[in-house]
Parts: sequence; C-alpha cells; structure tokens
Amino acid sequence: MPADAELPMTKKTDRTPKIRWLALALTAASLYLGALAPVDVAHAQEQRYQRRSILDIFLGRRYLDDEPQAPDVQQPRRQQRKRAPTQKAVINTRAASPVRAPLQEEPVVQKLGDARKILIVGDFLASGLGDGLTAAFETSPGVIVEARGNVSSGLVRDDYYDWPEQLPKMIDELKPAMVVVMIGANDRQQMVTDTAKEKFRTDGWFAEYRRRVLSFGKEVTSRKIPLLWVGLPAFESDQMTADAIQMNQLYRNQVESIGGEFVDIWDGFVDENGTFIVTGSDVNGQQVRLRTSDGVNLTQAGRRKLAFYVEKPARRILGTQASPDLVRLDESNLPGLGLPTNPVEHTVPISLSDPNLDGGAELLGARPPPVTLTKSPRDLLVEQGETTPAPVGRVDDYRMPAAKAPAEVSVK
Repeated sequence: MPADAELPMTKKTDRTPKIRWLALALTAASLYLGALAPVDVAHAQEQRYQRRSILDIFLGRRYLDDEPQAPDVQQPRRQQRKRAPTQKAVINTRAASPVRAPLQEEPVVQKLGDARKILIVGDFLASGLGDGLTAAFETSPGVIVEARGNVSSGLVRDDYYDWPEQLPKMIDELKPAMVVVMIGANDRQQMVTDTAKEKFRTDGWFAEYRRRVLSFGKEVTSRKIPLLWVGLPAFESDQMTADAIQMNQLYRNQVESIGGEFVDIWDGFVDENGTFIVTGSDVNGQQVRLRTSDGVNLTQAGRRKLAFYVEKPARRILGTQASPDLVRLDESNLPGLGLPTNPVEHTVPISLSDPNLDGGAELLGARPPPVTLTKSPRDLLVEQGETTPAPVGRVDDYRMPAAKAPAEVSVK
C-alpha cells in the first residue's frame, strides 16, 4: 500500500490510549462520588439538589452550600435563611395595608304618625321636584312628601290624563297640608275644546288655557289648602324658553288671583344675562351639572336646586312641623325643669321693713367717694361753664401771642 494510505491507521492507533484514559477517569470519578455519598436518606435527598457535573469537579467550582457546617445544624440554618424573608415580607405587607373603619349607616328619621303631607302633582318636572323635596325634608319627622307626578301629562291633553278629575281624589285620599303644582312643559301643543281645535299660541288657546289653570287651582284653594304653583325653568331651545316666559306670567296672574302663591325658579337656571345654562351653582354654591344633554330634564343636583326654591315657602307654611329637631314628648323624654325637691330649704326670707328689699345697706360694699377741695375740669364745665385753657402751642389755643418789648438802643 502507498505510504500516504497508512496515515489514517496511524492516527486511529494513536487516539485509542486517550479514549481509554478518559473512560478510566470517568469511572474513577464516579466511584469517588459514590464513596462520598452519605448513608442517611435526608442528606442523600439534599445531595440530589447539590449534585455537580464532571466539569465542576475538574474546574474546582464551589457553591455557597459547600461551606463547612455541622451536619445537625446545616438544615435548620438553611430553612431559617429561606423563611426569614417571607415572614418579613408578610409583616411589611400587613403594616402597609390601610386600616379601614367599618361603614356606618346613616340613621333613618322615623316620620311621626301625625306628620303633615305635601302633595306634589304635575308632569315630569314635578316628579323631579318630588325627589328634591324628599331629600330636603328627609330629616324632618313632621313632614311627608307625596309625589304623584305623571311624566307625559298636562292640562291640554285631558284625554290622556285628566288632572281635574284625579286631583280631588288624591286630596281626599291623602288629606295634604299643602299642594305643590308644577305643570306645563308638555302643554305646547294643539288643544281640543268642546267647540273647536285651538292651535298653540293663538288667542283662543291662551283663553282656554287660562280657564283650565284657574279651575285647577280652585280645586285646592276652595278646600282652604295652601297652594304653591312652581314656574317653568328656561330650556335649551330658544322657542321653548320664550313660551315658558309667557306661560309663567299666565300662571302667576291666575294663581295669585285665587289666593295661591307662585314660586319663581327662573334665576336658578340661567346666567346673569338670562341665558340657559347646563352647569351652574348647586344648593351649596358648587359648580355642578344641572341639566341633562337634551336641554329639558334636570339632573339630580338640578332637582335638589329646584326643591330649594320651594322649600322656603313650604317651611314657612308648615311652621315648626317642618323643623328637623321636632320630637314627640312623652313621659320617657320630658326635659328636667331643675326644680328643687324641697323649695322651703332654698327660700331666703326678706324683711318688709327693708326699703330696698335686698337685705343690704351698700352697693357691693362700696365706700363713699373721697372729698376733694378743688374742682375737677368736669365740675368747672358742668357747674360754671368754664373750660381750662389749652396748653400753649396746641391747635385749640386761640390766645394772642404776647407783644415783645422793643429793644433798647444804646447811644455811645
């Protein structure tokens, strides 16, 4: 064979002792590790997690767990080192968590059995007014608010809801102490009468509407019940706002003519220029949203502000019954008068011969004033009308300055 063909055979023969030496080294390392393995099961299980590779043995790599420790102390220290951060984290978490106080429910004011009732009638604005007045008199045990508004009702469409027929029934049922009316937002439409159909804004329409408002108000005032008629607010539509102004004037004239009271709420829902506003001041003076996106309805804050205008005349009419501090007195909660049990022991007799009836001869032990020989400036002014002269140079010194004597001229 050629000489160059034997070269692979020579390299293969030279590689065999190295492979055998590596195999013997691996076998010796395995036996060495097997001899160092502990007999007890717990330490053998720990060695399973600390097993090293062949490269770790040859390169001399060490781990933190290879530090010399006593066999009986090594495991507890390792557990303590691992648990300590967990316990510390738990403690810090508890310390950082805020302590929340339990929620306290607001006490509900119980209404009295003889509480006076406020009946609210009208359309959707009256329903919102009912919510606001209920919140206003929530803490008044002597007042109950009864809201009987019908959302789509009015005085024009009596075929849909007949208020002149329903109002007397409500009054007989509830026997209210006062009636609050807020109606008219749905009345901007054609009115059907016994003789014709009247279009909105015509003279015939307003003549019939005045008659209906007057008749509706008399259902209350004829029973000697106080009547509060609440006006309409401004709306986003300019035409609706103009109609509301005209209808409010009609309500005021008709209601006041029969002894009722008109409640004007216009200024609460417009700006200083009389323009419709969506956001304005609430009952606390804070800027809030008063109207909804449609420009007609009221938000919850707007309803409470609407009730604010009605609350004042309502409390005036109801008197002390609307006070939030009103309570029923009985034998269990009568206030103590503070009278002594034996009045005779606390009575001091006074002699009838005492001219002052006080048992004293002097005023708080007073002494006679000291006697002075000279009169004070006050005595001179009061008794003789004389005033002491002002000091020289003061502004009220009107005396003429004394004339200076001429200097003598010496003649030599």
